[in-house]
Amino acid sequence: MLIKDIPNNERPRERLIKYGVDKLSNEELLSIILSSGVRNKSCKELSLDIISEFDSINNLKNLNIKSLSSIKGIGISKASIILASIEFGRRVYSDNNIDIKLNSSEDVYNYIKNDLIGKKQEYFYALYLDNKNKLIDKKLLFIGTVNRSIVHPREIFKYAYLYSASSIIIVHNHPSGDVTPSKEDKILTESIMELGNINKIPLIDHIIVGKDNYYSFT
Repeated sequence: MLIKDIPNNERPRERLIKYGVDKLSNEELLSIILSSGVRNKSCKELSLDIISEFDSINNLKNLNIKSLSSIKGIGISKASIILASIEFGRRVYSDNNIDIKLNSSEDVYNYIKNDLIGKKQEYFYALYLDNKNKLIDKKLLFIGTVNRSIVHPREIFKYAYLYSASSIIIVHNHPSGDVTPSKEDKILTESIMELGNINKIPLIDHIIVGKDNYYSFT
């Protein structure tokens, strides 16, 4: 069924206005994001194709331009809109640093897990805290295999000085899901900890995020 064939009061955008965004199905929300269909296929049908292709909307967070645009009817433009919408939603829920206190490894894991779970590469973040363990900012510093050769301490401490941070927490993920620290993870932790003590900006934790769990060096 084409959108134009649906009664006005039952179209996705009209239903959003009438009932609220939380009352819409996944298909309806995606139809609104797509805005229009293509020749011989409505945005409703495109939405169904996307959801069916990836089984669960939870899998959409791992998509890229190539995987999305491989679906018939989804070109670069529509793929870009979908990816931008997903990333914007993620930032709304994860990038607000107001009054975030990280008093434990569990606090850190709950704060950053959505940035790391499902990633196919290792992502390395540094979190900068004030003297009350309140988050000042976080920085994604490196993508790729985490080791001493690519994780340059000067980058970590550059932002620590810029933010006048009182302490640092570093976090990275293991795409395999196994949170057991590697030899390189241990060497890196010791190196950053030593430099933190020298610079009077201590490293208070290093957390490795897996599939549904984490490992803390503290």
